[in-house]
Amino acid sequence: MSTALRSLGLLNVLPSTPAVASVATPCIQWHLHCFATNTHAIFGSIRANVKDPASMRSQRSRTPSHRYSFADYARITVRSGAGGRGCVSYRREKYVPRGGADGGDGGTGGNVRIDADRNLHTLIDQRYQKRYRAENGRPGGGKQMTGASGRDLVIPVPCGTLIRDAVTGDILADLVAHGDSVRLAQGGRGGKGNAHFVSSTHQTPRFAQPGESGEVRDIILELKLLADVGIVGLPNAGKSTFLSRISAARPKIADYPFTTLTPHLGVVAGDDFTSFVAADIPGLIVGAHEGAGLGDLFLRHIERCCVLLHLVDVSEAASEDPVTAIVTIEKELGRYHPALLKKRRVIGASKIDAMDDDARLKELKRYCEQEKLPLFAISSVTGTGVTVLLRKLSEWVAP
Repeated sequence: MSTALRSLGLLNVLPSTPAVASVATPCIQWHLHCFATNTHAIFGSIRANVKDPASMRSQRSRTPSHRYSFADYARITVRSGAGGRGCVSYRREKYVPRGGADGGDGGTGGNVRIDADRNLHTLIDQRYQKRYRAENGRPGGGKQMTGASGRDLVIPVPCGTLIRDAVTGDILADLVAHGDSVRLAQGGRGGKGNAHFVSSTHQTPRFAQPGESGEVRDIILELKLLADVGIVGLPNAGKSTFLSRISAARPKIADYPFTTLTPHLGVVAGDDFTSFVAADIPGLIVGAHEGAGLGDLFLRHIERCCVLLHLVDVSEAASEDPVTAIVTIEKELGRYHPALLKKRRVIGASKIDAMDDDARLKELKRYCEQEKLPLFAISSVTGTGVTVLLRKLSEWVAP
């Protein structure tokens, strides 16, 4: 016990005279021993945890963050402002006997509207703020003064946001261009003051109307990127590399599956062809419509595309042969939305620079001729065939 007390600096606190030591009964000694032992264990565990701060930092770094950093879906509740109540007031003025009622009306509640803003790119704000409420109207006053109206609440969202009613599923608006706006909740009307209820038989009404309540709606926001060309394919098909080749976008590129976890946009521009926007969609696998891999979470972003570019790895390092890869992606697109198969589709045979044998490319050509699908052999590393493909895509994208 003395060792534990000495390590905590408690031994010097106790008097060391024999007279005082004889007073310490066995019960007191036992309590001191328990206190010293437990305190020593607590401080020892703290020192063990603080001993290596680097290990603590590495443990915090392994803490999983939000599943996807790209916020393209949100569900919010909006409430418009309630109208202000009417005022019960009477005119009291010198030399004006029986002035009568002069209560003013209440102000109108604020509306809730959503505006499209080209400076926003995700629905990250709506992911963390779920409830929006406009300002209520102010009550009326005497001398027939109308209360102030509540200020409208404006919710900015990115261009390309689709707005649905969460209860009925009806589409309320599709905000495509910058400045597009839609009113979701109408503010309540203000109540009438008692000056409105004066009559020949009721000259001093002692009542007024309350203001109307505001509307409450549950809204679903879905962001669909505004892209002209959607790039789809299996994981590691070369989609991100191709996008970085043709635009200034710099998505993450690596030699393992599911490198791309969120969609990426790139503006393709050139001297001899029209500029357009291309979207790189995370890779799809078998069963994506059922949630396998990243699922079909981001397929909504190619619904607005007029051309789908399907990249297929024709090198020997590919996990599947090109024909099987095309059939897999076509099935997943059809199961997600049959309308995607009605869009113009282009096949891009990627990674031809890594081919040792052109047997896989010949097999892919025969399949594309049979299905009447245009085929372009490209290499995103060397740039072979990329310019020809871009010229063709610009022709199909041009209105």
